[in-house]
Amino acid sequence: QAQLVESGGGLVQAGGSLRLSCAASRSLGSINAMGWYRQAPGKQRELVASITRSGTTNYADSVKGRFTTSRDNAKNTVYLQMSDLKPGDTAVYSCWVRSTLYLDYWGQGTQVTVSS
Repeated sequence: QAQLVESGGGLVQAGGSLRLSCAASRSLGSINAMGWYRQAPGKQRELVASITRSGTTNYADSVKGRFTTSRDNAKNTVYLQMSDLKPGDTAVYSCWVRSTLYLDYWGQGTQVTVSS
């Protein structure tokens, strides 16, 4: 059984929007931080956005003002609303979860492709 189930990737034109979702299994226990990383071909993985259990958010400079992350603690789910997408946002986006025991879990990744 997958521990993190992602959905919402796809192909979109520049300027468009996409929403990613990631549901974490209850088997992971109590969750502290949740977020999203991305990796483009030939580039290092980077943290796109994160959110603590209390709702404090953090964003990469490259997505500030365009991306918004949120979470539903009751559903163990984190979201990434992406707007004004650019071709440079094309990457595999992976959900990340850190438990209160400081164990990290990763989703399998979902492709986001932005065409110009």
